[in-house]
Amino acid sequence: MKPNFLFILTDDQGPWAVPWKMPELKMPNLNGLAEEGKVFDQFYCASPVCSPARASLMTGRMPSAHGVHDWLAIKDQPYPQSPRYLEGIDTLPQLLQGGGYYCGHAGKWHLGDASQTPAGFDYFWSHRFGGGRYYQAPTWEDGQKSEEPGYFTDGITRHAKEFFEQYQNEGEGKPFYLQLWTTAPHDPWDSENHPEELLAEYEGCEFPSVPKVPAHPWTRARMQQFNWAFADPNRALKGYCAALGGVDRLIGQVRQQLEACGLADNTIIIYQADNGFSCGHHGVWGKGNGTYPLNFWENSVQVPCVFYVPPALKTELGVTNLESDQAPASALSYLPTICDFAGVAKPSDPLCDAPSLRPRFESPAENAGRKDTEENAAIAVFDEYGGGRMIKKGNHKLILRLQGPNELYDLASDPKEANNLLESEGEQARIQALKAELEEQLEKFFYTHHTQAFDGYQLPVTGCGQHTPLWEDKGERAFHQGLTTEAELAAHPEIETDFSGEYWWR
Repeated sequence: MKPNFLFILTDDQGPWAVPWKMPELKMPNLNGLAEEGKVFDQFYCASPVCSPARASLMTGRMPSAHGVHDWLAIKDQPYPQSPRYLEGIDTLPQLLQGGGYYCGHAGKWHLGDASQTPAGFDYFWSHRFGGGRYYQAPTWEDGQKSEEPGYFTDGITRHAKEFFEQYQNEGEGKPFYLQLWTTAPHDPWDSENHPEELLAEYEGCEFPSVPKVPAHPWTRARMQQFNWAFADPNRALKGYCAALGGVDRLIGQVRQQLEACGLADNTIIIYQADNGFSCGHHGVWGKGNGTYPLNFWENSVQVPCVFYVPPALKTELGVTNLESDQAPASALSYLPTICDFAGVAKPSDPLCDAPSLRPRFESPAENAGRKDTEENAAIAVFDEYGGGRMIKKGNHKLILRLQGPNELYDLASDPKEANNLLESEGEQARIQALKAELEEQLEKFFYTHHTQAFDGYQLPVTGCGQHTPLWEDKGERAFHQGLTTEAELAAHPEIETDFSGEYWWR
């Protein structure tokens, strides 16, 4: 019997924002899932912002091979006014549906038009945009504009139950694949957007595990959204953690639904975030577009990732190793891993060639997932965001930007990425040789993982949103330019900064 899959994807959850790393965070259901499952402790998204990262999960391709390069500024109109960005590319739901799966989605989509069911889904319910208010959230219902009457995360839970009911009536013995994609813990974090009982869990909490540092100078072009969080970080963290509390409630309730339907013993549960996030770390509130230049700090590109395989499936699937995995892994491997476990052929697509992670569930526990093995040290992971590209291999990470600045870090000696080796005065011969080696591998990877139509390296991506598909426009009409340059900042006297990079609104 083929396994079922439940894929829970959060929005803007940093790799630090999990209960086994953040003692203040109360997520007992996620903690239980991690204790029973396999944690990938160095799991990297393909781009540190939501829409490109989600498109990569669905296609197994880098943004320069699928054409989504920034968060999508969705039009509040049905297709074709709000276009479908992934048309013509095989997506995971299409592959699974073609392999006999009954596929569903509930929650955030943010990959183009969601007024009609995208290809590959038998059940589909979606937010109209990419996020926003948690109560009375705008949704699509049967092609009509609607609103979720309650708390949006709870609405996803309700639609999961509806999916299971529909599946049991229409599934005809097929296995299922269900995506539950939350808008949490994305802002807003104020008390009007989250239930009192979730906020009360953090009343008076000082959040000692989260650093309180001055704003990084690169935040100057992105300061509008989170200036209040710098002024009152504990209030912002209270809302952020309350939003994650809603996700934890979803995990517990959906697992109960699986039990009630008799589906739990045959369902693999995957928990991930689309991209990382900083809540004051590095002096930033935000993700890759929390700064300009767009950043690739570990908190932006790493995400939580847990795979839970129920005991009844372990023998059947050959799962012998659920030890925490410390070796790097890429979100590009999500599609081939699910196809591998499902027994469904992945596309014969050279742009989608990441390895399946299934062997890492089968290796002897004493060898798999260790940082210090030669094989794992050779694993390279890649990221991109517009005119910036990253390679992380072993302890070193190189970021190249079309317009600079470039960065090189030794994460073993500098885990906070505070010392850019390219700006250091010592050992420049060794540093330049290391840069050349990583740069060559980075260029080779993107040479084989881009298309001319979708290559993003020279596009005007600023982190302020993508308005149109690249087949319609590749210029400034496609990408909102936002507030990004010193000249533009000078034209906005309502923004004040001091020399340390701290800021406030007049």
